Amino acid sequence: MTTPTPFRSGFVCIVGRPNAGKSTLTNAIVGQKVAITSGRPQTTRHVIRGIVHRPAAQVVLVDTPGLHRPRTLLGERLNDLVRNTLTEVDVVVFCLPSDQRVGPGDRFIAQQLTELAQGPQRTPVVAVATKADLVPKGRLAEHLMAVAELGEWADVVPVSATEGYQVDTLVDVLVSHLQPGPALYPDGELTDEPEAVMVAELVREAALEGVRDELPHSLAVVVDEITPREGRDGSDGNPPFLDVRVQLFVERDSQKAIIIGRGGERLRDVGSTARRGIEALLGARVYLDLHVKVAKDWQRDPKQLHRLGF
Repeated sequence: MTTPTPFRSGFVCIVGRPNAGKSTLTNAIVGQKVAITSGRPQTTRHVIRGIVHRPAAQVVLVDTPGLHRPRTLLGERLNDLVRNTLTEVDVVVFCLPSDQRVGPGDRFIAQQLTELAQGPQRTPVVAVATKADLVPKGRLAEHLMAVAELGEWADVVPVSATEGYQVDTLVDVLVSHLQPGPALYPDGELTDEPEAVMVAELVREAALEGVRDELPHSLAVVVDEITPREGRDGSDGNPPFLDVRVQLFVERDSQKAIIIGRGGERLRDVGSTARRGIEALLGARVYLDLHVKVAKDWQRDPKQLHRLGF
């Protein structure tokens, strides 16, 4: 008689330098959007947990900001957030984009992860060559060799999150490194992030898209309230209608003008894009009320950082 395979569960942290494809990979593994993505570095600012349900396993993904050499107080706090997260997980995924050479930023992170893998907890690190669809096979093979030489990794896996290439294989590898244990979240749950945080991230993603270098990263988004409109809470059998009020903070008047656009056109586009995502997230029709404010040099001001949730 064969012994049944034990159920496995645990937390997996996804790290890498900014814009290494971490959020896109998180969404591909979960099968639904739980982390915001953007072509711009420093998009992720909150630890987002995506939950992967398998018949014999549950993987809880922790997405983090990119580890980097900080230039501001915000940057220092984001790095601290990553390091604290690393000490509390069962497996680490180290993303290295295949369309870029291994550089000083990757070596900086590899050094930190090597110390973690060799520490008392012996946390396994799986190196993942992201964006494998963007390079020819020969270049991918070169990249995989360079990644392997960076450290003693538990596994090295090439993936393409956008094409779905080897995403399931990566999940199998992650599960193999987890210890036997019970499910940590109810079946069907995809994230434990509060709705207000997810709404803020959708607005922030919409604000980051569609501009090149004009819109800087000094953008913070705070959800003031999500309230059912009076008489339209869904109790009469009709779809509920929600009023969502959101504030976008930038550091200078010139940045405020960029977000609002000529005659408010750009802010309307941001609102339309974000509203579609918010309605899908909340399962209700939404009136989205956006306001842009200037919080001078908030990335360097401890009081303002605290007020904005960092």
